Amino acid sequence: MTQIDFYTHVSDKWHTACRLAAKAYARGLRVAVLCPDAESAQKIDRMLWTVASTGFIPHCHAKHELAARTPITITHNDGEAPHDEILLNLRDDWPPIFSRFQRLIEIVSTDDNDRARARNRFKFYRDRGYEIRSHDLSKTES
Repeated sequence: MTQIDFYTHVSDKWHTACRLAAKAYARGLRVAVLCPDAESAQKIDRMLWTVASTGFIPHCHAKHELAARTPITITHNDGEAPHDEILLNLRDDWPPIFSRFQRLIEIVSTDDNDRARARNRFKFYRDRGYEIRSHDLSKTES
């Protein structure tokens, strides 16, 4: 069953997504970043070039010819992820493909609207019997 983690009280959702992707990469894991749209996918792509002060985070679009060998893939279309390790969801709704992944990461900002949408996703997963772990980042972000 998919392990689900909610990272809450995040001041910058996009920066946190990059940090979590970098952390997974450092552990030898692969991440599919699911964005709401093509513009957001481009934003994450640009951010991943600059977020790590200690090195490059290999990433590409999920349709790229090297996607199967690239640790971090980015897409805004369901079903394009070339693996089933970690899905990092940046959409407002639950991704229909989440259950094929070993782990799902949800990031919740401090914005009230974002928190309300996250509560709906949390309830959706919980009502289907998934165990959910929550991580409050308000105490760890600088």
